[in-house]
Amino acid sequence: MQRRLLDVLDKVEVDNLPLILSVANLCKKSCTKLLERCLDIVVQSNLDMITLEKALPPDVIKQIVDTRLSLGLVSPEDKGFPNIHVRRIHRAIDSDDVELVRMLLKEGKTNLDDAYALHYAVEHCDSKITTELLDLALADVNHRNPRGYTVLHIAAMRREPKIIVSLLTKGARASDLTFDYRKAVHISKRLTKHGDYFGLTEDGKPSPKDKLCIEILEQAERRDPQLGEASVSLALAGDSLRGKLLYLENRVALARIMFPMEARVAMDIAQVDGTLEFTLGSNGNPPSEIRLNDLNDTPFIMKEEHLARMRALSKTVELGKRFFPRCSRVLDKIMDDEIELVSLGRDTSNEKKRRFNDLQDVLQKAFSEDKEELNRSIHSSSSSTTMGAVRPRR
Repeated sequence: MQRRLLDVLDKVEVDNLPLILSVANLCKKSCTKLLERCLDIVVQSNLDMITLEKALPPDVIKQIVDTRLSLGLVSPEDKGFPNIHVRRIHRAIDSDDVELVRMLLKEGKTNLDDAYALHYAVEHCDSKITTELLDLALADVNHRNPRGYTVLHIAAMRREPKIIVSLLTKGARASDLTFDYRKAVHISKRLTKHGDYFGLTEDGKPSPKDKLCIEILEQAERRDPQLGEASVSLALAGDSLRGKLLYLENRVALARIMFPMEARVAMDIAQVDGTLEFTLGSNGNPPSEIRLNDLNDTPFIMKEEHLARMRALSKTVELGKRFFPRCSRVLDKIMDDEIELVSLGRDTSNEKKRRFNDLQDVLQKAFSEDKEELNRSIHSSSSSTTMGAVRPRR
């Protein structure tokens, strides 16, 4: 194995070298030649010390620093590491403390771009802190690090769909090239297994993250529409605000059943979970029985929680149409062409009443099951945090 790796080592992408170096370091005497060769390539490479520090043990980091110092590749003052102000920003990001980041920025010692804060968060932290940094609107989402990577290039290496969509919605350019002429989609494709990319995904089964990232990036390259496409489908829901809100609830619920991974990405970015679910009985206390012909007869008061829910669901549909057109076309056919959900709610024929009620039962059951699963997940996460579990990092 050592001989095979030595034969191809010069052709390996530099970003993969820390992994090979870690393995060679574990083998020690069994892989002496491989270890020495890897160390030599890494020392001469443009891999930054933060990336190496995250991937390699302290003794290997010391060897790299000492060798770079002896060759004059880094200065004795910082040894290739960022200055103390940048390190403080990184530690605040590691702690998921955006308020601390804001306070450090007010000191004026550095800024998010100079600290490569978005690059750092995307590469090493979870999607939550990346979203919060983006919401600060204090960083250039297309900023390049010294190696020529934009934040989107790093996200493509990370292969997390939610982060990629978050960056694209904030203006990240999918067409930007690295110094060696690669786009984000090229990076993502190279890191994706053949079976994951070409395999078929059944409706209702989660799509492989790798494949989903490629689809999102390809779609972003093909077109760059403005959000607002949900209005076309909403027009089919009629003039009733209640009808529009119900349409959105049912469409998103159906997406969660048929395309769970895609729906979760769009819903998380739209922050749907922070809003109150709308049901037929949500205008005041739910009645024990809801008659179908009461849907448009009963006065409906649009409250602030309804508006917040409508905005979140509408953004979910818009994101779906923008980044997951294949899934959206399926949902369009079901919701608009075949079932005509809203007209079912107003139609008085027995057959349409039955179809409408059956669909409501299915979707309400899906809502309940997803809520129970989410509650279990939150409870499990809280328990792990209480026991001192460390949040996973990449």
